[in-house]
Amino acid sequence: MSDKAIYDHVDHLPTGGMTVMALKSLDWVIPGQWQNLVGFEKTITAVTGETDPALIKQIGDRAVTLYNDKHEGYQRALWLYQTVDAASGALGAAALANKVGQDISFLGILKNLTPKPEKAQSIDLCVKLVVELVAFCQINGIPGDSIGDFLSALKDYGGESLMRMAALVCFDGLIPLGPDFASKGLSVIKGMSPSDLEHNQTFKGVRELIPGGNSAGQLGFITESFESTKGWMDNFVSSKALTPDRVVDNLSKFVDISKDKLDYLGAFLDMYVKYYQHTGIQTLAHRLIERSVAEI
Repeated sequence: MSDKAIYDHVDHLPTGGMTVMALKSLDWVIPGQWQNLVGFEKTITAVTGETDPALIKQIGDRAVTLYNDKHEGYQRALWLYQTVDAASGALGAAALANKVGQDISFLGILKNLTPKPEKAQSIDLCVKLVVELVAFCQINGIPGDSIGDFLSALKDYGGESLMRMAALVCFDGLIPLGPDFASKGLSVIKGMSPSDLEHNQTFKGVRELIPGGNSAGQLGFITESFESTKGWMDNFVSSKALTPDRVVDNLSKFVDISKDKLDYLGAFLDMYVKYYQHTGIQTLAHRLIERSVAEI
């Protein structure tokens, strides 16, 4: 788990670079829902409307205390957000992703990319979705297997949390797996054995916080979670008229990519776009600040 203070994470979020550009390219999907809020004090003001420095400091101090409390789930949620990004992009040279503003040309790095097989990509999608569910439970202090609570909250998702789900659908679903990604993901996960899951890089990264007790139980939990959320994802895609082409067209306005290599584009996004960590830190800050205000 990270030993950095929560304000450090929020203060050092990138203001530009690949992740931010990729997220901005999804603004048409959820117009106006996501602003790239960077800076802890700025976030406190944005969430609360508060401008009094003394009160901002009080709210910030309370948020730091809550985040540091090991009995709360905030640090575990951050670990999940960071680890699932790192694990799914582990095949790439992730160090480059931190060079903000550097022109990373898609074609320039194509030779270093290996597209994931569809099965691995499907498992990634399912594991990432479950990480969202488990992190939600950690942040809200409810048991980690509360699928029902997550589904009812998902209906009201907004801001950076909705952006994270939009990115999951577009970057981990539509682009690498096509328009019927949710059905594909579900059939792959239903046809799997626990040992298939154990060999997946993304699952290995986060398995210690996935409910289920052992690989077989965890596979059951992942399957049930994904199946329960499939309706929301299908509805999101149809209500926004999302297609792989539209997502790629909008992405290409922000990032130098090639439209005829979608499998490679999936690998590229995995490696360079750390949207879980980025929006996850923003979600954590948001929830901590809201709770701190309520408790002061």
